[in-house]
Amino acid sequence: MSDTSTNPDVVESEGDATYRVTANELRQFVERIERLDAEKKDLAEQQKEVMSEAKARGYDTKVLRKVIALRKRDKDDIAEEEAVLDMYKEALGM
Repeated sequence: MSDTSTNPDVVESEGDATYRVTANELRQFVERIERLDAEKKDLAEQQKEVMSEAKARGYDTKVLRKVIALRKRDKDDIAEEEAVLDMYKEALGM
């Protein structure tokens, strides 16, 4: 009886080939995710640098973050939230 480790001419069983392909595919997924994580880290560092630059130029970074978050939201949603906020403030005499 021969095995593939001693005789390279022996064809692997179908189960072994499937395992190898699955392991290879899994490795590719893991490596892609790792590359994306590295890119996310780089982007986060760039965002931090931009915020530091804005702060150095006198901008309030807390407000800047709020503006960025608001720009991502739907205008109607923002208007509704502001209306409710105004109503609550009026009820509290603010």
